[in-house]
Amino acid sequence: RSAPVRPARSPPSHVPHTLTMSFALSSCALSSVVGGKRASVTGGRLGKKTTAPRRAAISSLVTRAAVGADKQGALKPFEAIVEAKSQHPVSDNRSNSFARTPHFHATCEAALNEQINIEYNISYIYHSMFAYFARDNVFLPGISAHFRKESVEERGHAELLMNYQIQRGGRVELQAIMPPQVDYDHPEKGDALYAFELSLSLEKLNNDRLIALHKVAGAADDANMMDFIEGALLADQVKSIEEVSRFVGQLRRLGNKGDAVWHFDQAMLDA
Repeated sequence: RSAPVRPARSPPSHVPHTLTMSFALSSCALSSVVGGKRASVTGGRLGKKTTAPRRAAISSLVTRAAVGADKQGALKPFEAIVEAKSQHPVSDNRSNSFARTPHFHATCEAALNEQINIEYNISYIYHSMFAYFARDNVFLPGISAHFRKESVEERGHAELLMNYQIQRGGRVELQAIMPPQVDYDHPEKGDALYAFELSLSLEKLNNDRLIALHKVAGAADDANMMDFIEGALLADQVKSIEEVSRFVGQLRRLGNKGDAVWHFDQAMLDA
C-alpha cells in the first residue's frame, strides 16, 4: 500500500515572486556543488586521479605569484650566491690567505705586528726584573714573583695578537727585541720603587700604543678589530695601570728603608 502523494506547497501569497526564484536558484547551485563533491569522492573511491587538475591549478597560482613578486623587486633565485661569488672569489693561490677579507687592510696588519713587538719587549723587561729580584743578594721573592707573572701576561698578550692576526688572514712578522737592563738599583729611590715606577711607565706606554692601534682600525673602518682591541686588551690594560699605581703609592710612603720594603715584599708574597 503506497503512501498518499501530498501536493507541493506553493509559497505563501505574501512572498514575492523574485524571492521564490532566488530560493530556487540557490537550491540548484547547492545541488550542483554537493553533486560535484560526491562525484569527486566517488571518483576517488574508484581510483581515478581527480586531484591532478587541482594541483596544477595551485602550481599555476604559485608561479604567477612568484613572477609578480619578481616584478615588484624581490630577490631572484640564487642572486645572493652569484653576488657572493663575484665579490668574494676564493683565490687559487695557496700563498694567499683564504680567510682574509677586503675589510682587513695592510695598515692594520702592520700595526698588529708592531704591537706584538711591543708586548714582547715589555715581557722581556719584566723577565729581567724577575731575575734581578730573585738574586740571593737582593732576594725579594714577592716582587720577583710579581714581575714573573707580569712577564707571562705580556707574552700572553703578544700571542693573543698573533692568533688574531692569523684569524684575520694576516702574516705574523716578528721583529728584534731590545735587550733590557740588568740592574734596577737606584741611589735615591731604591730598587723596588724604581722598578715599579718603570713598570707604571711601561703600562702607560702600552696603553698609548693600544689606543693608537685602535685608531688605525677605526681609520680602516674595521669594526671587528676595534671590538677586539677594546674587549681583549684595553680593558685589562686600564686595570694593570691602576694596580701598579697603587704599588707605587705604597712604596713612596715606605721610602728606601730595607725593613719597610721587606714587609711590602712579604705582603705581595702572601697575596
